[in-house]
Amino acid sequence: MSRLQELIDQQKVIQAQIEDERVKSKATAVASVAALMREYGLVPADLKLIEKPPVKKVAPKYRDASGNTWSGRGLQPKWLRAAVAAGAPLETFAVA
Repeated sequence: MSRLQELIDQQKVIQAQIEDERVKSKATAVASVAALMREYGLVPADLKLIEKPPVKKVAPKYRDASGNTWSGRGLQPKWLRAAVAAGAPLETFAVA
């Protein structure tokens, strides 16, 4: 067996050991968290890490005749950039 093949085989063994250790560490962490939750009477909702904050929908500030909209945040969309470049004033797309 070549030296290269020996190293590749060692790498496979080490990778398997790393994965085993990762699984054991994760199991230990889960057990610790579960124990603390029981100790303090916590439920998953108490952590507030599981719940995603509500996404605030921003009303459009600009709209064209085709129904394309833009909230005015971030970069201007292509449809609006093209219209403004063609000479249309930005104010003509403002939503009343």
